[in-house]
Amino acid sequence: QVQLVETGGGLVQAGDSLTLSCAGSGGMFSNTIIGWFRQPPGKEREFVGSISRSGYSTRYSESVKDRFTISRDNAKNTVVLQMISLKPEDTAVYYCAATTRGPAIRGITYVRSVDYDFWGQGTQVAVSS
Repeated sequence: QVQLVETGGGLVQAGDSLTLSCAGSGGMFSNTIIGWFRQPPGKEREFVGSISRSGYSTRYSESVKDRFTISRDNAKNTVVLQMISLKPEDTAVYYCAATTRGPAIRGITYVRSVDYDFWGQGTQVAVSS
């Protein structure tokens, strides 16, 4: 079992930056692939980005590519989502998710929510125009 807790959400203005953190506990964090997802108001949950077990690889959705950056510190059991140039359409509840599934291939990441087994409770990000 892996427990995840997201922090760092809040209300910001368009163009601002915000950093979300995902703290993991209860398992071998370095063996987890971490994904970030978000659910805008009234919409389905969507993929934001993911990072491989060692941090060797990251993947982002087209809507956040070049604005969001994911990094991890396995010694601190933490994954960070740095967001710049925020837009009103980035308003959503942001979730981090983890999985230990999959082959031990360097750089592997997942984009589908069904590939993740453990989820945090989410943190709200609101971007005003």
